[in-house]
Amino acid sequence: MMTPDDDACRDGEHDPEPLSKREFEALARFRFGIRRYLRFSEEAVRAHGIAPQQYQMMLALKGYPDREWASIAELSDRLQLRHHSVVELVNRAQKQQLVERAVHPDDARMVRVELTEQGQRILARLSAMHRDELKHLGSMLTLPTWDDRGR
Repeated sequence: MMTPDDDACRDGEHDPEPLSKREFEALARFRFGIRRYLRFSEEAVRAHGIAPQQYQMMLALKGYPDREWASIAELSDRLQLRHHSVVELVNRAQKQQLVERAVHPDDARMVRVELTEQGQRILARLSAMHRDELKHLGSMLTLPTWDDRGR
């Protein structure tokens, strides 16, 4: 749980503890791994004719806890995008037949966004490629450890 002191430190009110050389190296390696993974992801999904945000949306749908659909509001939260941006993202994905909208059976005001069969196939292929890339990157994406031993 974060405390007000944690927020103050992040906002620059307190000087954080300096990093050791080893910590700088670990942080740089981790950042490099993230960037390599993101570049791989962007190139892979574009090669399959979809935008990176569409892949992220499709993954959020398939990976939504305990069900295979999500509302626009839930997708907004998962993707950290504004509601209207997600509506446009869903519109574009629907035109490509990657997702479809369905009325929620318990609340007619809510729209469920679901993957189509084509969306499922593309997502399965791309996600397997992403899994394999993560295996390849291995230790590059291991969270750095923060200790005083390297100082």
